[in-house]
Parts: sequence; C-alpha cells; structure tokens
Amino acid sequence: MSVRSRVRPALCALLALTATVTAAPDVAADATGAGPPRLPRLSARAWVVADAGRGQVLASYRPHQRLAPASTIKSLFALTVLPRLDGATRHRVTAKDLAGMGAGSSQVGVRIGGTYRVRDLWRGTFLRSGNDAVRVLARMNGGWAHTARQMNAEARRIGARNTHVVSPDGYDARGQYSSAYDLTLFGRAGLRDRQFAYYCGSAYGYFPMPGGRWQRIDSTNRLLAGSHGVRRYRGVIGIKNGYTTQAGNTLIVAARRGGRTIVATVLNPTSGVRNGVYTEARALLDWGFAAAGKVKPVMWLPKARG
Repeated sequence: MSVRSRVRPALCALLALTATVTAAPDVAADATGAGPPRLPRLSARAWVVADAGRGQVLASYRPHQRLAPASTIKSLFALTVLPRLDGATRHRVTAKDLAGMGAGSSQVGVRIGGTYRVRDLWRGTFLRSGNDAVRVLARMNGGWAHTARQMNAEARRIGARNTHVVSPDGYDARGQYSSAYDLTLFGRAGLRDRQFAYYCGSAYGYFPMPGGRWQRIDSTNRLLAGSHGVRRYRGVIGIKNGYTTQAGNTLIVAARRGGRTIVATVLNPTSGVRNGVYTEARALLDWGFAAAGKVKPVMWLPKARG
C-alpha cells in the first residue's frame, strides 16, 4: 500500500472527528476537574442555557448560528418600543395600521375602528403573540421600517451581533435572523425592565372586545400557562415563544429559584415530538439549576446596560 493510500483514510477519520467535536455542545468541567451534570439529549438546531444574574453561559450548542427567530424577536421589539410609548395612550385603529400583516399571522383580535390603550396592545403582543397588536404599536412608533431600524440599533447596543430585523413581529422575511445567544441577551435585558417583566410573566390577562366586554386571553407560552399537555414550570417568570414555517418552534424562557435566574433559549427542535420545544427547554432549565455554581461558564454575557 502506498503512503498516499495509507494517509488518506487517516485524514478522513481525523476530519470526521473534528466535525463531531465542533458540533458537540459547549460545556466546561467544574473548578475541581470533576465532570458537570450530564446534559440532556436535545434535538434543537441551536440552544443556550445561562445564569442571567451572573452573566454566565453555562452551556450552549451553536449559540451564534443565524436562524429565523419567529416571534421570539418580539422580545427585542418590546425592549425597543416599550420605553417610547405611554401605556395609557389610547389609539383608534385604522386599516393602514394593520396593512401588510402576513397571511396566517397569530392575532389577538384588534379591530379596525376599535380604540385600544397601548397597554392592551402589549398584552396582546406578549400573551397571544398578536401580530395585529405589533402592527399597531409599530405604526404608533413611527412605522414598520423605522421600528425595524430601531430594533437593529438596540440589538447592537445590547451586544447582539447576529441579529437583523426586517419584520418586527417575527414573521418570516428574507434577510431576517437572530441567534440563540442574541435572543438570550434580549430575554435577560427584558427581565430587568419592570414593564417587560410584568407582561412576559403574565399567564393570562384580559383584552377589550366590542360592546365594552373584556375577553380572557391566555399566554401561548405553555411552560408559563401550563396548557396543551405541558406542566407549568416551577419558578417560571416567562419571556417569549414563537413559531413560523421557516423558524419552526422557538422559545426563550426564564425561571427563578433560590435567588438564581436561569434563561434557556431553544431554536427549532427537530425531534418531531409534540411540545418538543417545551420539553427541551424544561430539560435545560433543570440542568441549569443543577449545574449553576458547579461548572465554569463557557462564555460570558456582556455586562448589562441600563
């Protein structure tokens, strides 16, 4: 056998091993050199689990991969627009406010001709992931494209380098992407804002209907609402879920126990299991609470900014 024929199989094996190592989750041993708690088996295309208070990423898989975020990008929308609109402001909705909404969009039930307070529209955004509510808020904020530019600027300010917003409601759009790491940053930043934390942590609320009626609306985040066969997670404090054809199921979720806040971001599980995004996020939260303080961070989140 020639030297070349002996080297080629060895080189192929080395390349295969390198690819396997590259695709493996990032997790460090603890300070004593002992292994960390065993990570759960996950099918998500990318994920991050972080200790929000200490700014530590405890483990991750393809954290900076650019993927469609679906409605999890509404977390960045809220970070950007919440400070700019007074919650008590009332707005009468016109056809122009809702123009351009994508086919099949999730909606809370905003009606043309109806008058809504800004805070009602935020409930519709967070709890029902209403793209109709986002459309109205964005128009009140100066328009769709203007709001997208503001969101991109806010992402950079926070330290997110793999996010580009085209459609502020998360509807699939060419050139729109984020990453598990960036979405984790948005979730952590949101929890530091009193209004954001209130809305994202509400399991249910009420939305105005014709005739002065109020309709109960439940959160579409099943770990928060405890619905559709998913048990409410102990200590859950919310954030945001999403789904589109391109993005699959996506989720940023946080829980607080014993003074420690763990954030898990899961993008597009591929197992095909019902409620898979919630099962995998629950497993990451469980692991995060078990591992926090026992493993070295694989990376640090940037210092939180006011």
